[in-house]
Amino acid sequence: MNDLVTTISSLLSAVQSFIWGPPMIILLLGLGLLLTLKLRVLQIRKLSTSLKMACTPHDGDPTKQGDVTSFAALCTALAATVGTANIAGVATAVSIGGPGALFWMFFAAFLGMATKYAECMLAVRYREKDSSGNFIGGPMLYIRRGIGPRHSRTAKILAIMFSVSGILAACFGIGTYTQIDSIVKSAVQLHCNPVHASVIVTILVAVITFGGIRTISTASRFIVPAMALLYIMGCFIIVGYNISAVPDAIQLIISSAFHPAQAVGGFAGATVLMAVQSGVARGIFSNEAGLGSAPIAAASAKTNSPVEQGLISMTATFIDTMVICMLTGLTIVVTNAWTSEFTGVDMTTKAFQSVIGDTGGRLIVNVSLILFAFTSIIGWNFYAERCVIYLFGTKAIRFYRPLYICIVASYILVVIFVDVHNISGNTAIFAIWTMADIANGLMAFPNLIAIFLLRNVIYEETVRYFKMKKAKAAGKILPTE
Repeated sequence: MNDLVTTISSLLSAVQSFIWGPPMIILLLGLGLLLTLKLRVLQIRKLSTSLKMACTPHDGDPTKQGDVTSFAALCTALAATVGTANIAGVATAVSIGGPGALFWMFFAAFLGMATKYAECMLAVRYREKDSSGNFIGGPMLYIRRGIGPRHSRTAKILAIMFSVSGILAACFGIGTYTQIDSIVKSAVQLHCNPVHASVIVTILVAVITFGGIRTISTASRFIVPAMALLYIMGCFIIVGYNISAVPDAIQLIISSAFHPAQAVGGFAGATVLMAVQSGVARGIFSNEAGLGSAPIAAASAKTNSPVEQGLISMTATFIDTMVICMLTGLTIVVTNAWTSEFTGVDMTTKAFQSVIGDTGGRLIVNVSLILFAFTSIIGWNFYAERCVIYLFGTKAIRFYRPLYICIVASYILVVIFVDVHNISGNTAIFAIWTMADIANGLMAFPNLIAIFLLRNVIYEETVRYFKMKKAKAAGKILPTE
């Protein structure tokens, strides 16, 4: 049985390497650079405006159409985006590529902000109502409605490909087993029974899932800010305690991005290429810019302006990678945890424990990881629901939701399977993480094609919006078209 699991894991790893090889990374970064230049570095010019919009309440504004507030839609997207990659993924990138991986993670996020703006703006522009009266949108809609009139057959294939991949990612990849595995392992670190942890997760996911988008967004609106604040405060404590080491840490991160990192302690050394690949890949996996997931949440926002929602959604990449991931990376570097023999979440835990102590460090990291992973489950479930509706209609949700709960509950079988057959848990879950990477890559491909083909729509919509804003401020009136 061990040999079978290992063989399957190796096969999946080969497929993953093909999908997430240099061509995909170049495509993601290249599109981000193209959009950055075409939009005149919008992610810098309008960042303060975006953050202000995200925090401005407009619940009582009857002119804005949508199912949830823009802030709630942002939190729903962050619920799925901020996950185990922010804690374990950053440490993994550093353990493979060295401190220089953090520079390339930051660089990928900077370009990814333009991509996130573009895809979420398109989601609102091409969204529509389903048979229940709820707004539905995302890559499948802007592929069909944006590209379809000119390339109907291609658009149909790409939209179906995205939707199927989204369902697979949510049900059998990043949306279920990978996150539940992180929760259970963290629960064990906090002296909880893994079976009990699985049962509790299943019950909570069921309650929130059957509540629909409004329950999901409400839960996200409260959990996401709380969990982010808890973890960010912990990081600030670590960095503040080692404040004298920060300048050297930043210099090391920048220099290691362009020069090979030498072996030190438990770190085996890394080439510049390893730093680039690990930093970019983990960064994209964390913030999901270009994957097409966040636009599904953005399409539900109460707004009449695609550009405004694009700006608000853009802040998700900033918060996820340029704040949370970078703070994780900085704590790992200033505490020299990256030179230890630990990897993944254990490396991050070691960094926290070096300042807060064994119990305090373990508590903050594992509680944060549990919250991060749990919100990812409910966020990705929402993404899959919208894909199901696109493919099969709203009536299919009554069958999908119980199925999703059963899949979440079935993690207990994974635990039993590993124990009974004496299989390395790491080997089994590695195969599941690899499946998640493959599904994400299959989602990204049709989405990136759509964004590229609709780049002129993105530019024209953006220019029109800011011209109208400028004219309104000057007391002038411009035609809407």
